[in-house]
Amino acid sequence: MFITLLILLIIAVVVIFAVKNIRMQLITRPVFSFFKKVLPPLSDTEKEAMEAGDVWWEGELFKGKPNWQMLHSYGKPALTSDEQDFINNQVQTALSMIDDYDIVSNRKDLPPELWEYFKKEGFFALIIPKKYGGRAFSAYANSTIVSKIASRSVSAAVTVMVPNSLGPGELLTHYGTTEQKDIWLPKLADGQAIPCFALTGPEAGSDAGAIPDTGIVCREEFNGEQTLGLRLNWNKRYITLAPIADVLGLAFQMHDPDGLLGEQKQIGITCALIPTDHPGVEIGRRHDPLHLAFMNGTTQGKDVFIPLDWIIGGPQYAGRGWRMLVECLSAGRGISLPALSTALGHMATKTTTAYSAVRQQFGMPIGQFEGVQEALARIISNTYQLEAARRLTTTGIDLNVKPSIVTAIAKYHMTELGRNVIDDAMDIQSGKGIQLGPKNYLGNAYIALPISITVEGANILTRSLMIFGQGATRCHPYVLAEMEAAGMEDKAAGLERFDSLLTGHIGYAARNGFSAFSHAVTGSLFASSPVSGETKRYYKSMTRLSAALAIMSDMSMLMLGGDLKRKEMLSARLGDVLSQLYLASATLKLFEDNGRQFEDLPTVKHVMATRLHLAAKALDEAIRNFPNRIVAGLLRVLIFPLGNHFNQADDKQSIEVVNSMSSPGPARDRLTFLCPDIDNDASGIADVERAFVAKYECKELFVRMKQAQKEGSLARKLAPQALFNSALEIDLISKEEHQQLVVANELRLAAINVDDFEAL
Repeated sequence: MFITLLILLIIAVVVIFAVKNIRMQLITRPVFSFFKKVLPPLSDTEKEAMEAGDVWWEGELFKGKPNWQMLHSYGKPALTSDEQDFINNQVQTALSMIDDYDIVSNRKDLPPELWEYFKKEGFFALIIPKKYGGRAFSAYANSTIVSKIASRSVSAAVTVMVPNSLGPGELLTHYGTTEQKDIWLPKLADGQAIPCFALTGPEAGSDAGAIPDTGIVCREEFNGEQTLGLRLNWNKRYITLAPIADVLGLAFQMHDPDGLLGEQKQIGITCALIPTDHPGVEIGRRHDPLHLAFMNGTTQGKDVFIPLDWIIGGPQYAGRGWRMLVECLSAGRGISLPALSTALGHMATKTTTAYSAVRQQFGMPIGQFEGVQEALARIISNTYQLEAARRLTTTGIDLNVKPSIVTAIAKYHMTELGRNVIDDAMDIQSGKGIQLGPKNYLGNAYIALPISITVEGANILTRSLMIFGQGATRCHPYVLAEMEAAGMEDKAAGLERFDSLLTGHIGYAARNGFSAFSHAVTGSLFASSPVSGETKRYYKSMTRLSAALAIMSDMSMLMLGGDLKRKEMLSARLGDVLSQLYLASATLKLFEDNGRQFEDLPTVKHVMATRLHLAAKALDEAIRNFPNRIVAGLLRVLIFPLGNHFNQADDKQSIEVVNSMSSPGPARDRLTFLCPDIDNDASGIADVERAFVAKYECKELFVRMKQAQKEGSLARKLAPQALFNSALEIDLISKEEHQQLVVANELRLAAINVDDFEAL
């Protein structure tokens, strides 16, 4: 009897879905009506943001069954010979000219010779095409250059990165008219014109689409002729390079109340390029961003008239500014700000691994204390994660895609990881980090990090509104198309289109629900992996979590509809799942790109345990806070039927990470190369590195003396110099070895000492 009922049920389901008329009446029409009711209304700004940019690897992660071979096919980022030569020569020279303490504490500006060198050598022209005198470097090279400079001075790095990110150079390159490019790009390339871009104002920060600044279409006299143009009024703040800018990129709302251009009155956000010496343009007073030295300030304009052809891209680009900005945000969000955080990670790893080896307390290096090792392991693994994400994100940009969701993930999570790294470095280096002076390499980095957190869209809103808010719709294989079908003016055509999508969507949801459940109960045993070995299990676990995210997202959009974007905590947690999967993907790809180095495995395992734990935790919390408790119960059965067993890295893993980086070598070099050695370095980094290397080279001598102390032939608790002298007296070490130890100790003392000054 049961078998008969089951067969009848299967037949009924097949008939309902296979016979179109029945399916339309019983399934499609009711769902279509429901979908239109819960459909989240999109503002014009949201619609433009949805349409701008591309879906890239994040789309695979959202589908529930990522194509891991696609991830590996993206290739390994590499520098061209021109890019490598520039880094080896011009960048290295620039680093030798940087004294961050002098820049920040004394000058409040870069020294004139550094400004001139940046201009002359094309540091402000990294993204400008060669035909205009630029260098046309890749996103990876741009990121690497900014990172290396940031490892010595955030102020200098910001000065270089701004002309090479969102602003006139990038906008002109992508959208400018031939005449605009011919006039401005050569000047920007050789440093004749310093650019800035004015977007943020007192009433429009993260909600850049709400800018109140206006441009009214009108006719006025310009260069002796009646000219069709714009009367602009603006008030902007937080504009980097504004105090010294020669040309101003400006975003404003364009209106045509008199219909001089046509019937459309509200044209929308538009971008124009204006010389700062143009009548009416006012460059205001300078800001003081956390006492750093990069130029930042205000600009205003009252009834400033410009001709229409000063619109970037010409009059045909009127009203297209928001899309232009969203598509070009990849530079600031995906290259520049992540580059700063990655650089600080490299610097923190280099200095803290060294400092914890040479700084002693209670008769032993502080790096041997487990409490220090726990924080040091986080520094190392977070830096590996930062480098991995930097490479994967710039790879996407260099593939000529505009991955707006990926760059939002990079901006939010990489700046937060950078903050965590510097916090841990400050905890370990303690007094060395808080006493500002020429030898302090951590202090200004610590001070600077909140700037990265707040600019290019505040992190809180990027996490809670953008990553999942746009990602769920953009990355989902059906939802955006279903929304478009529901919004079609031809209702019959919309219903027909919706019907064709709905069948696929139901199958997609069923597959993901089954995958999430089956992988959960089998420990992902039957999930696919593109590799064998110790990282295979991570690919399998990520496939499970990808399926869980897909079914969780479908249920969230189905049950909450337009209310989902107002459930910011839920949306943020689902965004966290997508973000952690992206970061984990980057980690596995870096491991493959580096040739699966055995020495890197402890760090990779630590990173992956952290990413999977955080992804599962976000899913768990999303289920726990899901508004509909019945649906929440169903989701828990599907996603965590046996409970959540994705644990953080354990103590043993942390100790293994620290041990793998406790000596000079290739593994450490791979995580510190963005903080290069400089012969005349005055920052204190060279001091601690020299002490680290010198002590390591004395390693066997210290082992010999330690054994002698255990045997009683050498006294315990001797000061270093007394210990060396005693070892020499009993012929435990030679005179040459004694001198080697003395020099190493002198270097150690130089490394742990801090700056002091005359009393004020």
